[in-house]
Amino acid sequence: MTSDKLERKVRGRRGRQRDNNLTAPKIIQRPFEKLIRSYPPVEIVSDDQLENIHQASLKLLSETGIDVLDVDARAIMKLAGADVKNGEMRVRFDPDLILEVIENVPSKFTLHARNKEHNVIMGENNIAFAMMASAPNCSDTDTGRRTGNQEDFRNFLKLAQMHNVLHITGGYPVEPVDIHPSVRHLDCIHDYITLTDKAYCIYSLGKERVLDTIEMTRIAHGLSRDQMRKQPCMFSIINTNSPLQLDIPMLQGIMELSAMGQPVVITPFTLAGAMAPVTIAGAITLQNAEALAGIAFTQMVRPKAPVMYGGFTSNVDMKTGSPAFGTPEYMKAQHIGGQLARKYKIPYRSSNVCAANTVDAQAAYESVFSLWGAINGGANMLMHGAGWLEGGLCCSYEKIILDIDLLQMITEFLQPVLSNSEEIALDAINEVGPAGHFFGTEHTQARYRNAFYSPILSDWRNFETWREAGSPVTIERANAEWKKRLSVYELPDLEPAIRDELDAFVDKRKTEGGVATDF
Repeated sequence: MTSDKLERKVRGRRGRQRDNNLTAPKIIQRPFEKLIRSYPPVEIVSDDQLENIHQASLKLLSETGIDVLDVDARAIMKLAGADVKNGEMRVRFDPDLILEVIENVPSKFTLHARNKEHNVIMGENNIAFAMMASAPNCSDTDTGRRTGNQEDFRNFLKLAQMHNVLHITGGYPVEPVDIHPSVRHLDCIHDYITLTDKAYCIYSLGKERVLDTIEMTRIAHGLSRDQMRKQPCMFSIINTNSPLQLDIPMLQGIMELSAMGQPVVITPFTLAGAMAPVTIAGAITLQNAEALAGIAFTQMVRPKAPVMYGGFTSNVDMKTGSPAFGTPEYMKAQHIGGQLARKYKIPYRSSNVCAANTVDAQAAYESVFSLWGAINGGANMLMHGAGWLEGGLCCSYEKIILDIDLLQMITEFLQPVLSNSEEIALDAINEVGPAGHFFGTEHTQARYRNAFYSPILSDWRNFETWREAGSPVTIERANAEWKKRLSVYELPDLEPAIRDELDAFVDKRKTEGGVATDF
């Protein structure tokens, strides 16, 4: 059976792809599916240890407090009962206030895509994988490392769209610096909407950009503003400035998005030994305090606004100060962050990261450690799922393919193990009998014909046949694969009236000059 016929059979049997996707892309893959963790997350600290971190975080917020740089945000906090003194940026929160307001956080919500078949659920045992975001550079083995640009930005979005294992596009895979910053967000969100039909992450870079993005997303989904307030359609990562500071662009993002019912993911970027105590418990305490402050603020803006608890604590190389990823410390932080998020009944975000500079063994094992830390730590959203290199400084075409392979392995692992008579296969065992083999049995062949997962990069032949065939190494296979896949990309559907309205809005905002910058 050819790969095209197998693809059509797989998709037809599951019936979960739109008709216009049946012929593109020509990749054997699972249909887009909502992943569920079928086993409990791993908890690596006791309830008592977790309670110590929780209480220490509340004490930090009530006694030390956190600097809030935006005056409007401080006014909202003061009205909600926080300790805000006139003329001071420092805000302190009574523990009871924090606990009272975070009770309003939804334990799960649906993130709506432009194509409803690509909606995902955030919270409980649901898992969604995202493309890499926010790299300043990109690379491939043909032309090397380069500054982010629109062509590569668009290519990465196409790869995110055409791979079902990537449920959401995440943020900008690479920053397209060849577009002026005054209008960059307009072009990037336009590309999100026209090149993909999955949910996406926007950047909270000031009120005007956020308002533009809200309007573009509203147009893309064909909603009124009142309808949009009830339907999460996009999200934003809100990073605290560790230690203990919330800046103006991030606070403006929270205020505008939470007021519109759009999710934010409060994510302290705490590096143990640099912006946080060198111990895991100390770094997690700081992470938790900052996360609670941001999460509580979303509920002060609008009770029941969707929000996620983001964990991004790792350690640094103490000789250089460089961030380290995929380390034992990072994995511990992923697990404890998940325990804290579940304690508060808030959806949890983690990441697939590494510190490797190329697609090598280090990239593979650090990414695998990060993935297991995220999955077993209970993450609902996996950011930076495909492409991350150089500690986040580079999005790599070849690494995208490697990571898609790893994510497909994780997806297969998450499929439930059945123990009915068909799966136990006593009939097949009796048919083969002693000293036989199972290659030719119908039980084996039926499952082989209907297999979903075919690894992209693995070549499971013995050394002699592998050597004779002159098989390329992993990075060479990945290089050939991303080019082959881009060659069969097809645009997703977009209603002409929506496209016209979207284009008109972008043209209007560009004519007005976009957003003022200091550049």
